[in-house]
Amino acid sequence: MKGYLSPVYAKSLGEFGTPYQLSECGGWILKRPIAGSPYQDAMGCYPFFDCLDWSKLHRDLDNLSDELVSFAMVTDPFGNYTQDDLKRCFNDVFFPYKEQLMTDLTESPEAYISHHHLGCAKKALRKVGVEVCEKPDYYLDDWMELYGNLIKKHVIRGISAFSKKSFENQFLVPGLVAFRAYYEKHTVGMILCYVHGENAYCHLGAYNALGYKYMASYAIMWTLIQHFANQGLKFVNIGAGPGVKGNLDDGLNQFKKGWSNCTRITYFCGRIFDANKYSEIVQAKHISDTNYFPAYRNGEFR
Repeated sequence: MKGYLSPVYAKSLGEFGTPYQLSECGGWILKRPIAGSPYQDAMGCYPFFDCLDWSKLHRDLDNLSDELVSFAMVTDPFGNYTQDDLKRCFNDVFFPYKEQLMTDLTESPEAYISHHHLGCAKKALRKVGVEVCEKPDYYLDDWMELYGNLIKKHVIRGISAFSKKSFENQFLVPGLVAFRAYYEKHTVGMILCYVHGENAYCHLGAYNALGYKYMASYAIMWTLIQHFANQGLKFVNIGAGPGVKGNLDDGLNQFKKGWSNCTRITYFCGRIFDANKYSEIVQAKHISDTNYFPAYRNGEFR
């Protein structure tokens, strides 16, 4: 299995829960102890839950009903499910979460990439080179330095802060394609992607001061789109804006939108297996009204 379906990727998140494969549908979740209680709950792997057979997910969740207090996940935007499939599994929490910006690679890039982005890409490529890394793990230390800059710049905490141990595993995940921008042989930016089937996911991107100065992100994205189109892939998931709902006016969202020609919706799904235990934990933690699910984990990734 490749990308977010790979057990190696699930292992990379082991600091946030115990990876567990669902036997019927083939997806991976993270079982987690609930602080201050003898119980446990689970979450789908970050950023998306994916599985081989969505029609069997309800069986796995039914089988877990005696083990867990609750379960929460965000759906893979390419998942082969319907809203009815999801509602069958999640009768407690279910709503459209984020609009994922996509690139349909069957269209000519010049037809949808913004003139601004094309101009920036051409300008950037006069300064930096871009390569598809044959051995991504060779650049792990470079990546850690770049991602460290991103963490400081955006004050990233929680699961998306990723430790070096986590990235060591992520760099071993089948389906990883790493794009590296360089200036005078020195790495100035990278984007990590996962390929599964006919689709690619832009997983993470990071840059240093020179990378920002020379607009390495534009050079990499232009190269990335051309590369995956030449590989015969159909879609690239560029991602959504930051925040819970994705700010359409945010600079990062505008950057992603300039490469996109279509969108897909992800869904946030939650299920309470034991209402009594759930209420017991919420009351013990003195949780006030919140839309966060599960309520007793409000603020955990801030």
